[in-house]
Parts: sequence; structure tokens; C-alpha cells
Amino acid sequence: MRGFKIRWMFVALSAIAVTGASCSNGSSSASSAAGSPSSAAFETIHPGVLTVGSCLDYPPFESVKNGTPIGFDVELFDAIAAKLGYDQDHVKWVKANFNTIFTAVAEGQFDAVAAAVTATGATGAKRAQTVAFSSFYYDSAQSLAVNTAKSPDITSTDQLGSGDSVGVQKGTTGEQWAIDHLQPNGVAVKSYTSATDAFRDLSAGNVTGVINDEPASFAIAATMTDVKVVQPIVTNESYAFAFAPTSTALVSAWDDAMKQVMDDGEYATIFAKYFPGTPVPQKYSGGGSGSASASAST
Repeated sequence: MRGFKIRWMFVALSAIAVTGASCSNGSSSASSAAGSPSSAAFETIHPGVLTVGSCLDYPPFESVKNGTPIGFDVELFDAIAAKLGYDQDHVKWVKANFNTIFTAVAEGQFDAVAAAVTATGATGAKRAQTVAFSSFYYDSAQSLAVNTAKSPDITSTDQLGSGDSVGVQKGTTGEQWAIDHLQPNGVAVKSYTSATDAFRDLSAGNVTGVINDEPASFAIAATMTDVKVVQPIVTNESYAFAFAPTSTALVSAWDDAMKQVMDDGEYATIFAKYFPGTPVPQKYSGGGSGSASASAST
């Protein structure tokens, strides 16, 4: 957890709020505000502030502790923002619904999205029709978690069928994977606004399993009795930050700053904090291929 306090805004957004929330319609140059970098070549929706949308309930990537955003995405975002001249007093975190978060950033509700966003595969290509992606910064997979007290013998999705149900988060690749691979076998797919809500229902015995990003599943399951991740599901996903499609200058500056964070070892330090014992992928450890544009993926 960061050892110093930031000013941030915790705003609950629903699909209606995302459509109706008011933001500055006229973008202002970041360089025109006090406290912002004089060399900034891009604009932000609020002068001198980077506003970032996130679910803020998806550990270990983003969550809230004692009123402060924490997590891998949070610290990485702050490190990149610092390279652009924005200290943590000039980064504003906004809690948003993942299912509408891409429309929200495209409509100017915030400058960026940091929410463990898959930018690869068919889902990434679909999202790229609404937003612009940064370079990749994390590789992930899906997973199956079960309630070992209720279903001690289930260790694979191959064992799921008619009469079983799985929880998923709305708008995610986990939801799409379950629809594509489990629903045809008679498995009921139950969608939740929050991944943690799906896990709470699993803990209560209301669903047979949860399909969700593997690292987040491990983190959430660790806080619950009898809930365990039993199967990794290889999907070859990579995460990226998302921006409005018109934010070309910001995306370019962001990618340059993120490469600096990877090259100087800051990324490795943050990675080790949240994924101890896991080697840092070579492409994200400086001078690797992680700078390939996510928007070019299929």
C-alpha cells in the first residue's frame, strides 16, 4: 500500500449515471493549470488532473483500503502518471461499472481506464471499436473457482453440465468464455456487476463455480472460507489501459512513459509487490516486446 495520502474522488457510477454524469465538455490543456507539467502536449477533461475510471473492487489490481485506492493497476498508473508530471494529488480515481466503463471513457467521463482490461482476442477487438488502447502491461488467463465444501469433487469445467451454474462479471472475457464454452453444455451463466459479488454467491452456495481472471480469483478466494481456484484456463489475454479514441496525444505520451517505468525497474518492483514469487515477464522488464500496440491485436 502506498505510504502517502492522495486526493481522490470515489463516485459510484451505474449505467444511467455514466450516461448522465456531467463532465467538462471543453477539454483543457494540462499545461495551462497550476501544478501540472508545463511540457504536456495532451489535454485532460479537468485542467491539471488525470481522471481515471476503475471498478476499485478487483484485487490485486484495484481496490480500496482505508479510503485509499490500492493495487497493481493503481500503483502502475501512478508511476506512469508521475513520468508525465502528475503526482498523486493530481490523479483522481473514479469508481465505475465495468460493464459501461468503455462507453464512459469514450464519452469523456474520465481520461483513462485502469481496470485489468483485456485488450486482446475478439473481446479486445470489439472494445477497440469504442476506445483506444495503450501498449500491453500484463498477461492473464481465466480460471474456475469452486466452493470446496459444496462441490469437493469438481476440479475442471469439463465436469460442469446441466443443473450447474457459474458466476461471472458482466462485460468481461470471463463472461464471454462461459457463454461460449459452458452454456452450450447446459450450464447456467449468472452475471454480476462485481466479480466479488459472484464470489460471495459462490461462498454462499448459490452457484457451482465462478469463471474469472486467474490472478484476481486467487486474491478474492484467499479472503473466503471453502472457496478455491481449482483450474487455470489458458486464454492468452493481455491487459492495457483504455482511453477515448480521440486521445491520440495522451496515448502516445502514456506509452512512452510506461516504457520508461518498465525500463527503469519500477514496473518490476510493483509487480513483485503484488505477485510475489512470480517472475516478471521479459517483455515487461525493460527492452522487451511489451511496447507492441494493444490496439493492433486481434
